[in-house]
Amino acid sequence: MEAQVQGFTLKGYGLTDDDVEIAHVIPGDQILFELTRKKRLPQKGRLLEIVTPSPDRVEPRCLHARTCGGCSWQQMAYPAQLKEKEERVKRAFRRTPDPIIPSPVSFGYRNKMEFTFSENRGGQKYLGLMIAQAEPYVFNLTECHLTSPWFAAVLSSVRAWWETSPLKAYYPPADAGSLRYLTLREGVRTSQKMAILNVSGNPDYALTWAQLDGFVRAVQAHGEFSIFLRIHHTKKGTPTHFTEMHLAGPDHILEELRLDGQTLVFKISPSSFFQPNTLSAEILYNTAISMLPEARLVYDLYCGTGSLGMAASKRAKQVIGIELSPEAVLDAEENMRRNGIENMTFFEGDAGKVITRLVADPAFTRPDAVIVDPPRAGLDALALHHLKTLRPKAIVYVSCNPLTQAANVAELTQAGYQLQRIQPVDQFPHTYHIENICLLTCHH
Repeated sequence: MEAQVQGFTLKGYGLTDDDVEIAHVIPGDQILFELTRKKRLPQKGRLLEIVTPSPDRVEPRCLHARTCGGCSWQQMAYPAQLKEKEERVKRAFRRTPDPIIPSPVSFGYRNKMEFTFSENRGGQKYLGLMIAQAEPYVFNLTECHLTSPWFAAVLSSVRAWWETSPLKAYYPPADAGSLRYLTLREGVRTSQKMAILNVSGNPDYALTWAQLDGFVRAVQAHGEFSIFLRIHHTKKGTPTHFTEMHLAGPDHILEELRLDGQTLVFKISPSSFFQPNTLSAEILYNTAISMLPEARLVYDLYCGTGSLGMAASKRAKQVIGIELSPEAVLDAEENMRRNGIENMTFFEGDAGKVITRLVADPAFTRPDAVIVDPPRAGLDALALHHLKTLRPKAIVYVSCNPLTQAANVAELTQAGYQLQRIQPVDQFPHTYHIENICLLTCHH
């Protein structure tokens, strides 16, 4: 079949005029394709040939570009990617945002990647990323231009270790097999490296010490690493939880962010969240902090390891950080001490529930400004309720999902806030993901 690609799906796949989703094509491409899913919607197709390329099409750098589900836009010129992302924010808010800020580098920017172990029925082993539109199938990745070259080199050594062992990839439907994921991380500014082997929590498939030693040696062939085993415990009817075992090297790595005229140092543990693009995170955070007014008290909701709040601590008398993850709070408190910050306090728990407790305290002080950086689902209902009733003078809302952000902002504007700025920032070149900052103000 032949068709013209008209646009993109939300997940960055090409969309024909008959609403067929096809990976690795871009608007303006005239293509030949075959239907791979006809009966269920959305219909899906597989690219056979580019008949006439779009004016925005470029030669992708990676040999996996026609397979990989990670880089859906690598075949589109970077300025065209930025324009598409800016348009997505404009559609979400029905208002023209400030011009998008590009990533300082468009390749080699990621400081963390998670690779999947998989096997087919014939026992052939795969360690890499998911195939586009064919999850959960995995291909053997040999290069990735989103990361430093050492990621692919370590991946190759770990795959070689696995191929000489009897270990099986984890198969979720049967709770069988050992190996789930390999996570690699680095401090871009410190060059420190971490490797985490994620395995099944089913004791029938536990690794032996000899097998773990083989894994450690495979990683250490590429330099000094902080190396961990992460055991993934899943059982029906009980919450998923993890146990970590330190295998070799330092028990953490460090990363530096240059924020608001100062260099802050952050400890990264295996379970720590840290923005995946260090250089672009500096732009994102510096832009967000520049929107903050001078304040006596700032709340930093969904604060993770405290990076935004710590940057804001220069501009406020006091900062309160609230974070659900206990591990992140421990890291945040250590990061605060490491950076000599004395005017910040962290509370562990759900953002809305923690604010409920704080409001009930007789010594409660209303925040002048609030920073929020929630997960993709956006603000939870209770946190949103508190923002509407506490009415801080300014809300700086950082989001990785402009759609849920726009819905939350609409509720806040109905409650009396004015949307002053919309500032998209590209943290993830060659993917459809986008970060966006909104500044809302309220006059009492």
